[in-house]
Amino acid sequence: MKKISILLASAVLVACGQSQVADEKTVAAATEQTPAEIDALAIVLDTQSDELKARYAYRHPQETLEFVGIEPGMTVVEGLPGGGWYSKILVPYLGADGHLIGADYSLEMYPNFNFVNEEFMANQQQWTTNFPAGAREWGGDNGARVSAFHMGSMPDEFAGTADVVFFPRVLHNLARFESQGGYLTAALADAYAVLKPGGTLGIVQHEARADTSDEFANGSRGYLKKDFVIEVVEAAGFEFVGESDVNANPKDQPGDGDFVWRLPPTLATSRDNPELRAELEAVGESNRMTLKFRKPE
Repeated sequence: MKKISILLASAVLVACGQSQVADEKTVAAATEQTPAEIDALAIVLDTQSDELKARYAYRHPQETLEFVGIEPGMTVVEGLPGGGWYSKILVPYLGADGHLIGADYSLEMYPNFNFVNEEFMANQQQWTTNFPAGAREWGGDNGARVSAFHMGSMPDEFAGTADVVFFPRVLHNLARFESQGGYLTAALADAYAVLKPGGTLGIVQHEARADTSDEFANGSRGYLKKDFVIEVVEAAGFEFVGESDVNANPKDQPGDGDFVWRLPPTLATSRDNPELRAELEAVGESNRMTLKFRKPE
């Protein structure tokens, strides 16, 4: 397991009647989960399909969910659940007392993608009904309740109900199309509104190197800079709590013309080139920041 560290903006430790400032923002992350909760997550992970398990080596779901602090019985908002990679874990793990709320991109944002057609949009119009219906099957009789909404149009009934908002690989397209409709701003506003005071926002995002150009790291290639993400999330009212290197991958060194979908599992640029495909498979999935924020009490 990779080392998980929390970088604190400021911390004061009181011991033996004297105050000491925490060393350089870094302390070891201590999960608040009980052994039983960790075992429950391990059991859920062990029961998943081989196809889903094939991504564990790159996505580290146990370490990631422990770092974010997701526990059984919580209400969790998952951004862009798509085909349900994380949802298939969260629905059974949250359990019968839990609630998973899927949050998809705004319907107004989708026409910015060049793959969107009338059939796609018709399906998206039904997504808030279809996603919960399909996701409930992943939990069996003891799975979490499942709901859904489109970013930018969160129902009032969800406000202040969530313990955690989890955005795995969600922000790049929101940032990419921010100038067209304020989609990143709206998504972060929803995240803030849906959380209880003191609730957590966890982000996993393809990370651009700090020395890459802003044009490269504008989201259109899948990558964002860590400093940018922290800045925009703090501007939305959140407090930065810390980060983990659990999803870091130093082998991912994109050039100026590269995009994240060249890597597994998409392998978009090597479908007819076995040699290049093998090279990219050896890199693995993207280098990712894993960040934790808090809504103030």
